[in-house]
Amino acid sequence: MAKLEIVDVHKSFGKNHVVKGINLTVDDGEFLCLLGPSGCGKTTLLRMIAGLTETDEGSIIINSKDITDLPPDKRSNGMVFQNYALFPHMTVEQNIAYGLKRHGLPKAEIKEKVQAGLEMVRLENLGKRYPKELSGGQQQRVALARALVMNPDLLLLDEPLSNLDAKLRKEMRLEIRNIQKKLNVTTIFVTHDQEEALTMADTIAIMNGGVVEQLGTPLEMYEHPKTQFVAAFIGGTNLMEGEVKEYAENRAVVQCGDTTLHGISIEDLAVGQKVIASQRPERLRLQMEPPEDRNFLHGTVTTRVYLGASIRFVLTMDNGSTMIADLPISDTSEEYAVGTGCYAVWEYDDCHILEE
Repeated sequence: MAKLEIVDVHKSFGKNHVVKGINLTVDDGEFLCLLGPSGCGKTTLLRMIAGLTETDEGSIIINSKDITDLPPDKRSNGMVFQNYALFPHMTVEQNIAYGLKRHGLPKAEIKEKVQAGLEMVRLENLGKRYPKELSGGQQQRVALARALVMNPDLLLLDEPLSNLDAKLRKEMRLEIRNIQKKLNVTTIFVTHDQEEALTMADTIAIMNGGVVEQLGTPLEMYEHPKTQFVAAFIGGTNLMEGEVKEYAENRAVVQCGDTTLHGISIEDLAVGQKVIASQRPERLRLQMEPPEDRNFLHGTVTTRVYLGASIRFVLTMDNGSTMIADLPISDTSEEYAVGTGCYAVWEYDDCHILEE
C-alpha cells in the first residue's frame, strides 16, 4: 500500500518540454489512468515515477518519503512494459522468480511466492513453458505476476494491452482490475485508449501537451468535461462554436449562428464569451417536428451506419455543420432514410458549454 505524490514535475528533452509542472496525488489502493494521445508526456511521467527517467524539476514522494533521486532498484515498484520484457531463455517460473532471486530470498520462499503468482494469474500448469510457447495474453499475465510477487508499493503499467487483439484486451482489462482490487495495490496505468480508462480506472488524468487537462472519475470525465479536448477525447462529441448570451448558476444560453442553445457549464462564464457547445451523439434523438423545450437543429440525413446495437446517423445541418446521432435500434425508423430532412434534438442538460 502506498500514497504517491507528484509535485511540480518537469521534464524536457532538448527544446521539447514534454512534462510541464504536473501535480498529482494517488491514494493508497487507487487505480489511476494516465490517458492521452501519443506524445502527451504520459509515458515519460510514468518512467520518472519508476526512476527510469530523471526529473528536471519537482519531486516524487511515496508515503511521505522523497524518492526523486533514488535509482529504480531502490524503489519498491513493479512495472509491466508494453512488450512484457520477458526473458526468452527462461521458463515462466524462472521469469517470475527473477526479481526474488536478485533480492536474495531463500529458495523455499521463492518457490512459494512463484506458485502464488502463478495461481494469481491462473497459469498454474504453465510454469515450465517458455515465453515463445505462450499466447500474448499469457505472456502479459506472466509479466504481471513477475511484478506483483515483489509486493511493490506501486504497480506501473505502460500500455500493457496494446499488443493484444480486441477480444483479449477486454478480457485482460477485467483480469488486471480484479487482481488490483484483490491486492489493493496502488496502480498507475498508461493508455491512449479511452475505453480502457473508462472501464478500469478509479481516477483518470487526461494529459495533453505535457499538462493534465482534467482529473476526475470516469463519470465526471464523460458527463462533465472541462475542455474541448477532454470532450472530444473521451468518447465522440458534436462541437459547435458560439457566444454566451445569458449565464447564471452554471446554466447558459448560447448563440451558435442562427441557433440558440441552452446548456450547462462547470466553469463560470461571462456574457459575450466565446465558447464551444458539446453534445454526445448517443444523447441526440431525431424527430420530424421541432420540440418546445429542448435544443434542436434541422438537417438532412446523409449517412446511416449499422453498428449492431445502434445506428449511426450523419446529418448535414442547415447551417452547414455536421452532426452525428447514435440511436438504439429500437428507436430508429425507416422514415430517417438518407436524404430525409429532420430535427436533431437533445436535452438542455446534455449540452455542455465549454470554454474556447
